[in-house]
Amino acid sequence: MRTAEINRKTNETDIKMTLSLEGGDRKISTGIGFFDHMLTAFAVHGGFGLELDVKGDLEVDCHHTIEDVGIVLGKAIAEAVGDKRGIARFGSCLLPMDESLAECVLDISGRPYFVINAPETLQFGSVGKFDCCMAEEFFRAVAMNSGLTLHLNIRYGRNAHHMIEAMFKAFARALKQAVEIKGSEILSSKGTL
Repeated sequence: MRTAEINRKTNETDIKMTLSLEGGDRKISTGIGFFDHMLTAFAVHGGFGLELDVKGDLEVDCHHTIEDVGIVLGKAIAEAVGDKRGIARFGSCLLPMDESLAECVLDISGRPYFVINAPETLQFGSVGKFDCCMAEEFFRAVAMNSGLTLHLNIRYGRNAHHMIEAMFKAFARALKQAVEIKGSEILSSKGTL
């Protein structure tokens, strides 16, 4: 079973995560209700098992907690896919959520790169205790720590909740596609990813 268990403790956060690409339990507690909702959506729509317990310095703000969870999730994805033998490698999803439309295209390339195109409105405001600007920080941390080439686009939308949720679900569906076992070789002319 392709799983990873990551524990990371700093002066700002204490994170324990178990990720299973094959499915399993979903128990998520970050102290940020909307973030829990997004991570649950990620696990459900990706078909992943995700157990996550976070203690963060929320008395400061949500930044360290959200970014550090992205770091840990990225490391967990990298560990769970292992040497990448047999995976489909690429994934994409175009996903609507009410008035919003999100697109995610990714490559489990081993070369981290992150591009986001989203309305400037997602740099301001919050959904509950989740600062909207942290969606970009979260996905950047995931990409940099997993070795993903990750492109996220909000083609259009008005409601911040809908746009962010569409991004999380599109990412989940694209990742599910990319980690699917399709054969036995490593999909690279170099022979390694």
